[in-house]
Amino acid sequence: MTHDGAGGAPATPSGTLARAVLGGAHARGWTLAAAESLTGGLVVATLVDVPGASAVLRGGVVAYATDLKASVLGVDPDLLARRGPVDPGVAGQMASGVRRVLSADVGLATTGVAGPDPQDGHPPGEAYVAVSTPEGDRVLRLDLVGTRAEVRAGAVRAVLALVVDAWGDAARHDGPVKGA
Repeated sequence: MTHDGAGGAPATPSGTLARAVLGGAHARGWTLAAAESLTGGLVVATLVDVPGASAVLRGGVVAYATDLKASVLGVDPDLLARRGPVDPGVAGQMASGVRRVLSADVGLATTGVAGPDPQDGHPPGEAYVAVSTPEGDRVLRLDLVGTRAEVRAGAVRAVLALVVDAWGDAARHDGPVKGA
């Protein structure tokens, strides 16, 4: 495996995005936290692969079971009952909930179906990633193709890219990021 040359994270697309997310948070004086379902801790693991992550990363919550999304992260139980855990509103509430629970400035969230079987009428690869920042919230639907591991890795890349994109938009517009 190759490394980035800085003695740190593997030189992968996710590793590059993780460095950009951590650097952006550090430059803003912000902290990060992640709420993960589909990815089961891979977002946090990807971030902690980067030396110095502890300067901004508060932690993560793996809320794999649906009831934990409500009881730990504060996702609306009625929304979960109506729509299930694979839903853009759930992803958004997970991101804002982890900000609150872990006292972070930025919350990231992942939820979806890794496969190989459908779940509650949702096909493998359907996923939602979200970011909640002081500048606004964004949610993105993903339709990923591949093995279970590939779907999970794709969700990690997507949520990290969503943060980088949100910060880039805020810098270009010199104002709050609008919700997706």
